[in-house]
Amino acid sequence: MVNSKVQEARVSGPPVSPMPSPEASPSGTESPGPSAIRQFLLTRGNSALTDRSFRWLMVICALSIFFIVGLIATELVTRSQLTISKFGLSFFFKSAWDPVNGNFGALPFIFGTLASSLVALIIAVPLAVGVAVFLTEMCPKVLRGPLSFLTELLAAIPSVVYGLWAVFVLVPILREHVNPFLMKTLGWTGFFAGPNYGIGMMAAGVILAIMILPIISSLTREVMTAVPHSQREAVLALGATRWEMIRMGVLRNARIGIVGSIILGLGRALGETMAVTMVIGNRPEIVKSLLGLGYSMSSVIANEFSEASDDMYLSALIEIGLALFIVTIIVNAIARLLVWAVTRGAPPRVA
Repeated sequence: MVNSKVQEARVSGPPVSPMPSPEASPSGTESPGPSAIRQFLLTRGNSALTDRSFRWLMVICALSIFFIVGLIATELVTRSQLTISKFGLSFFFKSAWDPVNGNFGALPFIFGTLASSLVALIIAVPLAVGVAVFLTEMCPKVLRGPLSFLTELLAAIPSVVYGLWAVFVLVPILREHVNPFLMKTLGWTGFFAGPNYGIGMMAAGVILAIMILPIISSLTREVMTAVPHSQREAVLALGATRWEMIRMGVLRNARIGIVGSIILGLGRALGETMAVTMVIGNRPEIVKSLLGLGYSMSSVIANEFSEASDDMYLSALIEIGLALFIVTIIVNAIARLLVWAVTRGAPPRVA
């Protein structure tokens, strides 16, 4: 009698909830079941094919850089075979430039390009680093945005506009105020002697400095912003002044990036054409004075390419382009050596 009542209680008790299905998730959404997993495994072969295709596409994109550089070098060498066979390596060490008699040399143009770029770096690097330090460490937040915008705006101005501004504004200022002062105070060095035309190496260097300033300043500011704030706080906690904090805690850790920004600015200065052409004087001479007239490799190509009347003249201009290409490669190699000399192959220190 008792057993029958127990059995009735068991039968009439609360229903037992069924076990959750392995294909249902706690949130109510269906989880992938065995059929979905089996279908994924069956389509895995197509995914592997897509992965291999993507890998080879990226390899082709990387190898295309070598192809483009090789194509440029091959074309320059092929088109300049006439002067290469006639003058050889002496083409890069001769100062003569006589298209009438077919006597060509690229040394004045190489000198003008390197001299104007060096003057630009001497002027632009301290100014650009100073602007970056001010915007990063000292500038009020109200002025930081407008100053950053104006600094980067300099990089968007076309080079011909820089050239026009240099002709009508910069050259008169140099001729009437800056150059006489330099001739009076530093004329004994020989770098600021001779006739004061206003145009010349000095004017080209100044306009190049203005053009590369936003590049160096913007990149330097980005590198300095990436330095951890713990570096600044640690140096200040040791009792350092703001200048010592910036010098040891920020600039020291950002020096590799600053060197890279300087090299990028130098690359822009080496290849600049229009603005330099309008103020450098366009005379193939090698003079010690920065006030003298000069010529750059990009300027001579832009000025005289349309005037090349024979194959030898055209070959000489193309070989000057080859010289500019080689100088760019050498500058980048020196940049690599500079970075290696700073880091000695080690990554930059963070702490």
